Order: sequence, then C-alpha cells, then structure tokens
Amino acid sequence: MTEATYLHATRAAYDTVAVDYEKLLRDELDAKPLDRAMLAAFSELVQAPGTGPVADLGCGPGRITAHLHSLGVDTFGIDLSPEMIAVAGRTHPGLRFEEGSMTALDLADGALGGAVAWYSTVHTPPELLPTVFAECHRVLAPGGPLLLAFKAGNQRRHLHKGYGHELSLDVYWMAPDLMADLMNNAGLVVDAQLIREPDASERPRSGRQAFFLAHKPIAS
Repeated sequence: MTEATYLHATRAAYDTVAVDYEKLLRDELDAKPLDRAMLAAFSELVQAPGTGPVADLGCGPGRITAHLHSLGVDTFGIDLSPEMIAVAGRTHPGLRFEEGSMTALDLADGALGGAVAWYSTVHTPPELLPTVFAECHRVLAPGGPLLLAFKAGNQRRHLHKGYGHELSLDVYWMAPDLMADLMNNAGLVVDAQLIREPDASERPRSGRQAFFLAHKPIAS
C-alpha cells in the first residue's frame, strides 16, 4: 500500500463517518479512568511556563483537544479529514482545528510544547511509522512530551463497515516493544507505558490498549 493510497482511504473513511463518529464517541472518556489519567499526567508535563502549544494530531472531532483544553492546556487539533475538522469546529467553536497529515506536518521545527497522537497511528502502515515519529520529533521543542495511544497486538484488520457506514479501512494492532523501538529510533525517549485490557465499553476483540509517554531529549 502506497502512502498516497493509505492517506486517500483514511480521509475518505473519516469524511464519511465524521458526524456519527462524534456522536458515538462524545462521552467515551467518562468511563475510562486510566485513559484520563494518562491525559492528566501529560497535561501536567506541558503546562510549565514558556512551553509552546500542544497539537492533538489526528484530532478527529476534537474530543481529546477539548478534554486537554478543559485541563488548562493550550491546544489545537490537526486532522487529515476535512469533514472531521468541520465537525470539530462546530462542536468546539472556541478551539482551533486545521487540516494536515502526520507524515508531513505544516509546522516549524520545535514549534510544539507537546503533542498527542490518540489512536491516530492505527491506520498507518507499519513501514510509514518511522516517518510519523520523525515528524513528531521534528516539531517538538526539546523536552517536549508526546502521548501516544494505540491498539496493542500484532495484526492488520480490514474494516468494511464502521460507525453505521460502509467504508474501506485498514486497522493495525502494533506490538508495544516494536512501537518503543520505532520511537527510540526516531530520537524519542519513552518514559512510561500503560497497557490495559479492554474495558466494559469495548468489544473483547478490541484487545489490549497501549499508552506511551515519551519526550524529545534536550541536547546537552
């Protein structure tokens, strides 16, 4: 699968499901205390004086962007899907959202005080993950943290339906050790890992969920 095909398929799928996706996942964090704990820890790390803004990469309808904002984080969202960006803007009119790809972010080097990739790498072919993590490293300021959430495992599943719509989309479960190696190879340092079992709101076949806190080192 080429990058162009993967980007086109992901954009088309999320353009299709954007409105229903927002409705179905709007309150999902309410029942996920461990997920909220990782976001809370991240929010503390990015609120030191003098840090830059935080980007929610692959923000979808903006629910994580809004949650971080509620914790006092100076944040904005970036997403590949223009329909997701439109839904995010309508749902959270006081926040900033813009179109963009995690493989080529329209941000200056070191522009971000932190970044979140909340399940936004799950449609990225594994061979392109080094590009994504290299971009995260590039746009983070020295010392800036990255919070990554992803599906833990070792499989690719093709979806033909999702969120009440016909679509065509690959979903990747990635081994945590491999993800840690890819992040380290991109120059990011993994500081903490949380691996949890699927909770009551998730289907058993969803499998384990992984959360990594990492940072871009400060040059000595």
